[in-house]
Formats: sequence, structure tokens, C-alpha cells
Amino acid sequence: MTDGRAGRVWAHVGQPFMERGYDVAVLGAGRMGAACALYLRRLAPHLRLLLAERGGLPNEEGATILAPGVWTAFDVPPGREAEAGWTRPNLFGDPAAGPRPLLRLHPDEGPGRLPIRQLLARFPEAAPLLDPGALPWAEVDEDASTYRPGAVALACGQAAVREGADLLLNTHAHLTPGGVRLDRLTVTNTHQIVTHETHEVRAGVVIVAMGADGPAAAEQDLGIHTAHGRAYRQFPRLNTPSDDRTPVLRAGGLTLRPQHGGFTVVPPLHHRDPSGYVPQGGRLTGVPVGVRRETLEDLTRLMDALPPLATGALEIGRSLADVPGAWVALPGGRVDAPPRHEALGEGALGERVHLLLGGPLADTLGLAVAYDLAARVAGVRERPWG
Repeated sequence: MTDGRAGRVWAHVGQPFMERGYDVAVLGAGRMGAACALYLRRLAPHLRLLLAERGGLPNEEGATILAPGVWTAFDVPPGREAEAGWTRPNLFGDPAAGPRPLLRLHPDEGPGRLPIRQLLARFPEAAPLLDPGALPWAEVDEDASTYRPGAVALACGQAAVREGADLLLNTHAHLTPGGVRLDRLTVTNTHQIVTHETHEVRAGVVIVAMGADGPAAAEQDLGIHTAHGRAYRQFPRLNTPSDDRTPVLRAGGLTLRPQHGGFTVVPPLHHRDPSGYVPQGGRLTGVPVGVRRETLEDLTRLMDALPPLATGALEIGRSLADVPGAWVALPGGRVDAPPRHEALGEGALGERVHLLLGGPLADTLGLAVAYDLAARVAGVRERPWG
């Protein structure tokens, strides 16, 4: 505790947790949940708030820690420009964040598209990555930015604690009538994760920010059906050199994000995965690889247009465990749906339950949607984007 307003942090089960009630409980300390907690502390500092996370801070599982963040105006749905414009300068907390142009490549001429050979004079770093004959046209987003979602989650979570939120880590939360049940987890000598202790905590408002697991938690714990889905997205590595001047490239829905001296490949999402789907790798010329079949097809389809994809620079692994991946929430079950929050109604004891989902467009709109929910809970009508 650094001052009278700072919250408390419970990171290990050896620290006694004696709390029995909060005004608000935020379940999930990914980018969306941590940001919502911070905005709540600033908009309604009188409310006692608990931020609970199954892993560490930032969230150690899923897209928050794995996915490379790319803010681009190309991903802004019509009518959401003000929210996206507010989100971009608020991607704070990551010293590596900064502007990086994005080139969206096309095989055909169209409105707003420029000849790629003309653009390569401005972005020569992109030349080794593409075949100008296959993708001769491109649009440019000069205001695009790159950042790390995990760094944003860490900054938001730490700031929320400094401003009075309590943080409970290594805890699996379940929705219950009147609040939440908190199962504090520990690791045994044989590396098994087990429940060490359980606490029933009252909460007047519960915000479910568990990412792709959120809708399932609402259905299993509260019996509330939702129409949301999820999909498993992998992030293969392309070991072609990049530097601070290399732009982000996007072609056929595939994004090459310069990162760590190479590229992180972000494939498009084509559909929701069915309930019970278990991610598994595909096959390339009969050889098992670690990239799932749908992603493998996207990569092979673009190998002529993006020649480095057809070289040993692309890491496709031998099994699924070799290629990082995470479940991504699909609000409304759609692969192009923006982030959203929705009220799930009142629980059996009058508590209000809200679901907060990021999804494929969380990079561009996620923080604005988290702020909007915080403002609704706090009873604040004004929004900073007007």
C-alpha cells in the first residue's frame, strides 16, 4: 500500500483473504477487464472494487498476452470513428507502442488505392515481403499504431490498484446468486493446479470480462443463454527481418505485424468454432504441421503474393503446441463484430451482471467499450468522445 487510496494485492494463497463484499467485482484482468476497472475507479471512486484474475497480471493466457496489437482505421465500423479516435491515444502503458503505417494490399485497382511500386519508394522495407506483380495496388493507413495488449492490461491493472481497486490473482471466479465464488488456486509439487481455498463474496455489480470464456461462464453459472461464439486463432512467426521502419502489411485478411525483429502473422477468422471443438494442426503435403487447417490454407493461398511465406522463415511447427494460439471471443457469433458489453439482467439476489467482450476488433475499439460500460455502472452520461 503506497498511500491511503491504494488497493491491496493478493498474489499467493499464503496471503489471507478475509473480504466478504464489494460494490463491483470485475472478473478477468485482460486488457478489457483491467481498463474497465481503472475507469470505474476514476469515475466512481466511492465504489469498492475487486479485480479478480485466474492467472497473473497481465492475463497469462489467451490473446491479451499473445496477440500483437494493431490499431488501424481500416477496422473501424461506420459510425464508430469517434470511439476509435479516442482509443488510439489511450493505448498507454507500453513504451514500445507507436505509430507504424499499415499497407493493405490488393490485386486490383480501386478507390483510394495507389500503385504499390510507387509506395515502395516510401516504404522500401516492405519490398522483400511481396510480389508487386501479384499485389500491384495498396491502401495506406498513415495513422496506424502498434502496441502490446499485455502491456496495456498491466498498466491499467497497476493504475487501478494505485487508485484504490483490490486485485486478487491466481483465482478462478464463478458467478453465484448475489456475487461470486472465488476459488484460489495453487500448484502442487507435481505441477497440478488445485483449489486451495474458496470464498463467497457479495457484489452488487458483477462484470464478466473473461474473454472467450465469458459467455460460457454466464451460461454455466447463471443459466443465461447468449448468442456469442469463439474461435481459436494462432499466431505463427515469420523470421524475415523487420525494424522500426517496416510497415504493417495486410493481404487477403492476413496481417504481418513487425515484432521482435521479424513478423507475427495474424490470420483472418472465417467462422466461429463449434461448441466442443478441440484445436488441432493440419497437414502440408501429407506431413502433420502445427498450424490448424484453415490457417494453413490462408498461408498457402498467399505464398505467391508474399514469397517469404513459402520459405523456411515461416514457423508452422510439428504440432499445435509449437505455434502460439488463443481463443478469441466473437460478439454475436460474428467474425467482424466490434467489441460490446451487455446487461445479463439481475441475479437471484438483485445483483446486476454485465458481460464485456473484446473480439477481433478489440485493438481499435476495446478501450472505448470498456469505458462506456464503466460509465454506465458509475451513472455517468457523458463520454469523452462526445
